[in-house]
Amino acid sequence: MLAELKGKTALVTGASRGIGAATAVALAKAGCARVAIHYNSYPEGAHEAAAAVKAAGAVADVLQGDLGTPAGIRAFRERMPEADILINNAGSLVQRAALTDFSEELFDRVMDLNFRSAWFLAQQAAPAMVRNGCGVIVNLSSIAARNGGGPGASIYAASKAAVACATKGMAKELAPKGVRVNAVSPGTVDNHFHQVFSTREMLDNVIRQTPAGRLATDEDIADVILFLCSDAGRYVHGQTIEINGGMFMV
Repeated sequence: MLAELKGKTALVTGASRGIGAATAVALAKAGCARVAIHYNSYPEGAHEAAAAVKAAGAVADVLQGDLGTPAGIRAFRERMPEADILINNAGSLVQRAALTDFSEELFDRVMDLNFRSAWFLAQQAAPAMVRNGCGVIVNLSSIAARNGGGPGASIYAASKAAVACATKGMAKELAPKGVRVNAVSPGTVDNHFHQVFSTREMLDNVIRQTPAGRLATDEDIADVILFLCSDAGRYVHGQTIEINGGMFMV
């Protein structure tokens, strides 16, 4: 339990599984009084995460919203609860596609889901945080933002690079008003994302190249997000923390 999180409200997007679900539970265990769990297409997972949040002693709210279109983002903004902590985790590669096969529709979907949603949800959350003189926003970037991503993931990588860049801009604007904005940049995580978008051969190759000798877990990432939400990260502003078992050194 962290005293500084006691009574706080958190909103975690993309929290029906993976990093988002692990982060929602970690925040509840650390003392948040209420955790809002956003999901798009996996209600079963959202309700499982909500049950875990409740078991940790927090109130859980489950909110549906498609953050992959401008209209969906606008609709969700209208229903967003006021929060002390915003975790912009919603995102996806959507599908792998080569340069010559990448449609405008796919381009927009990837950029909207990974970058536009983070920007406009932060825009929605910031005024209340500023009024209260405190707040935390953590955005999800990716190691792909630093290395261009794997095959067919160039626009996903670009969207995550935009997240890292915008995080610095948000932090410069909001730090003087008591709001901390940072990002985390996971490497390859052993979760549903890579079950969908990577082969076992691809994952084994990453493990062979990773100095830590394993893939990340969702909890590895959630723990760093929790650090950024806590007083331990009180003087950290505008940073993107790389969490990849040393893979970025290779």
